[in-house]
Amino acid sequence: MIVCVCNNISENKIHRAVDAGMTSMRELRSQLDIGTCCGKCHTCAKQVLHECLNKKNHTHHTMQAMAFRPNIITA
Repeated sequence: MIVCVCNNISENKIHRAVDAGMTSMRELRSQLDIGTCCGKCHTCAKQVLHECLNKKNHTHHTMQAMAFRPNIITA
C-alpha cells in the first residue's frame, strides 16, 4: 500500500526502514522524505511506523524467551 503519494513511499519501504534501524518519524522524514509535501500521510505513516516497531519488539522478546537455556543437573 502506498502511504505517501507525493513521494511514492510504500508501507514496505517503511518496514524496510524500521528493519534498518529507524525508530522515529523524524528519521523517516529525513531519509525517505515521507510527509514533507502535503502532510496528509503523516497519521498513516506514524501508524505504520508504530505497528512495525511493536512487531519488531514483540519478535525480539519472543526470540529471547525461546533462547536455549540448558538445565543444570548436579550429580
